[in-house]
Amino acid sequence: MSYVIIFILLWPFKMLMKPFHQGKGRNLVIQTAKIGDFVNITPLLKHLKKSDVLISKTVLPLAGRDTTIESIFLIEEHKKSLFSKIRLAFRLLNRYDNVYLLQPNSINAFYAAFCNAKHKAFLETYVRKWYHRMFFATANVVRQHGKYDLALENYLKLADPALTADSYHSHATLPLWIPKTHYPVLDKTGEIKIGISISAGNRAKTIPREIWQQIIQNLSNLDCQFIVFGPANEQPYLDALLEILSEEEKSRVVSLIGQMPLEDVPFALGQLDAYIASDSGNAYIADSQKTPIICFTGPCCKEEQRPLGKVLFIEPENFEPASFVFETRTRFSLTPEQLFALNEHKLKAIHEFITDSRGQERHYG
Repeated sequence: MSYVIIFILLWPFKMLMKPFHQGKGRNLVIQTAKIGDFVNITPLLKHLKKSDVLISKTVLPLAGRDTTIESIFLIEEHKKSLFSKIRLAFRLLNRYDNVYLLQPNSINAFYAAFCNAKHKAFLETYVRKWYHRMFFATANVVRQHGKYDLALENYLKLADPALTADSYHSHATLPLWIPKTHYPVLDKTGEIKIGISISAGNRAKTIPREIWQQIIQNLSNLDCQFIVFGPANEQPYLDALLEILSEEEKSRVVSLIGQMPLEDVPFALGQLDAYIASDSGNAYIADSQKTPIICFTGPCCKEEQRPLGKVLFIEPENFEPASFVFETRTRFSLTPEQLFALNEHKLKAIHEFITDSRGQERHYG
């Protein structure tokens, strides 16, 4: 609500500056969520060819190596004080001809509405607040987004309603960033290299260690190596898993936790034969590199956001999706052990997917 008050107070200055707007064809894309959400806006960035972005600092290592992006504004640097918020508003005010609002929370909607752009396209979601009406009144295009609509496709349709999810493939960096550090584990040939995300940013989307143990045991007759990716703070999850693995099982697990900067991850995931994760950022990075993915949907709605390449979805039984892109939850009627539970049917599907080079999309629930 405070951003509405700021908007009203600054309105006279916005109108005063409007005659000085100079059309230069610049685009501004606003999406301040995390890694997976950033990867899902890259098809729109490709379509627009060149854009400035307002993003989260978390994805700066990827955005900073993307040739579709010119100027980068980090939301964290402009939320510290009222002065910093207003300063950014005036920096953006007359800079753009086209503004695309992809994550319409209060602060993002304020910046998008304050711009004097000639064309503004806003995504309206199921969590829009009543007081955002003033912001949305400034838009030329408002696209309704529901919980079962594919977010990536709606992002594209803000620019051109004729576009679909098949119009552009996602990327993580463009061109692909080649790491300066050498990771020997990625060089090995002969073995099936399987990457895993042992945790997720949302703890409710973290696959329990017992499930990982079942997966490793299920693939014990294959020459597999499990490469664990993640930031340093995920080490406790790996330690917990190693506690319940046999010595032989431990020998098949290699950790890259805390060893790889984010900008190196896309290239690394592209060297794998498969990737296993819940609905986490690395799943979308792997998808952008056309690496086959086994995706545990857990509580998430895959109709709204999911990998779009070669993917096997492992879904919970007798459970309707309860966590969505713009309405993330951390508590559910089922425990993580129930949400990610495996049965003989699912274990067989995982085994077949790993050994099947085609890896076409299938659904198992």
